Amino acid sequence: MGEHISWLYFSNIPFFRTYPHVGLAVFVLLVLSIVISIVWVSLKAHQSVIPSKRFSLLNISEVYVSFIRKFCRDTIGPNGDNYVSLAGSLFLFILCCNLLGAIPGFLPPTDNLNTTLALGIFVFVFYNLIGIKTHGFAYIKQFMGPTSSKALYPLIPLMFIIELFSHVIRPVSLGLRLRGNVYGDHLVYSVFSSLVPYLVPIPFMALGIFIAFIQAFVFTLLTLVYISLAESHDH
Repeated sequence: MGEHISWLYFSNIPFFRTYPHVGLAVFVLLVLSIVISIVWVSLKAHQSVIPSKRFSLLNISEVYVSFIRKFCRDTIGPNGDNYVSLAGSLFLFILCCNLLGAIPGFLPPTDNLNTTLALGIFVFVFYNLIGIKTHGFAYIKQFMGPTSSKALYPLIPLMFIIELFSHVIRPVSLGLRLRGNVYGDHLVYSVFSSLVPYLVPIPFMALGIFIAFIQAFVFTLLTLVYISLAESHDH
């Protein structure tokens, strides 16, 4: 959102001044890396299987991992444990990027189409690689439609084009959905903040936080659904 000022415009790094969404995404990655490192050190120090009674970052992390594991199992099945790291990282990164817009002087990296399309393309490449790894060359059969009868063979070229288009549009739809919702919410909040800077923007900030969670959840859910379809043996 070029009409809003980011602290990165005052930095001495020309690349980040030109592409602030990249700089802010890197900032989110650095913060998350530091937090995860702290959790890892705490986890190594706390060897007991009994959770601590004190409210701590380690306890929050344990609850979060348990939630993500259940989420993956409910969506994919028993193989969901293989994607806990992916789903947890993706959800946390998108959520923090979305919430960054609530801090004065920062823009959410996810209100830029380059960021969201990059995430969509990453998901597209990942789930197709999983499909190829799971089924080998037979993975291509899902693009051919029903092939149980020879009478359906003439439809294979048409079905291949339709299925290929439906797969190619997935990263685009993921990117556009995420960017559109975050951009719209941040724009509404910015407009009301500039018109009435006191009290009135608070409900819109609360709505923005809610949307930040929902959009991160939806993106992660669709990612797991695509992985589940790629792993499915019904090809």
